[in-house]
Amino acid sequence: MNYDYTRYYLRGWLLHFFGFRETALDAYTRAFKANPKSARAARHLAAIAAEKKELAASARWFETVVELEPGDGNSWFNLGFVRDAAGRKTEAIAAFKQAIALVPSLDRAWYGLGLAYAATGDHAQAAEALRKVVELQPMNGIGYYQLGMAYHHLNDPDNVEKTVVKLVKFDPKHANRLMRDARRTDLLHLLPEPLR
Repeated sequence: MNYDYTRYYLRGWLLHFFGFRETALDAYTRAFKANPKSARAARHLAAIAAEKKELAASARWFETVVELEPGDGNSWFNLGFVRDAAGRKTEAIAAFKQAIALVPSLDRAWYGLGLAYAATGDHAQAAEALRKVVELQPMNGIGYYQLGMAYHHLNDPDNVEKTVVKLVKFDPKHANRLMRDARRTDLLHLLPEPLR
């Protein structure tokens, strides 16, 4: 048993739990130095860096995590998330794809993939990913909104309308927003009276 690793890791966990982020960061760093194969310590270091908005550092730590545990779909998602937040859209897409390959039902990875594609201007790929989001989460109002906007950017008014019709049934606020942002005010009559 690696006592130094265990001691520093547990210290980091307790400090982080009680909100002492900087001292937890130091303890996790010492734990990782004591055991450079610890994906758990690297994952905590990545999370703390993300909390501090140090996205480059967070991405480097998540890259270490997925190198140590390449089959961890959630860590690939987290890597995609921080890359996306740092504006590294192409690299985020690659990480989201890997997360989905490992966990096809990971709806947040499909959502991140859809938004990253939309940000690069690839609205066809965005729509494909966002269709999977609403398939996995049929009551996801923001997912339907983003799907409708992908259709709007693809100049596909029929699918925008179909999306609005589905969305208005369970999330009229996002339906209203979609109608206005996609310039489909001709569909406002579908909304309940107070939202028109």
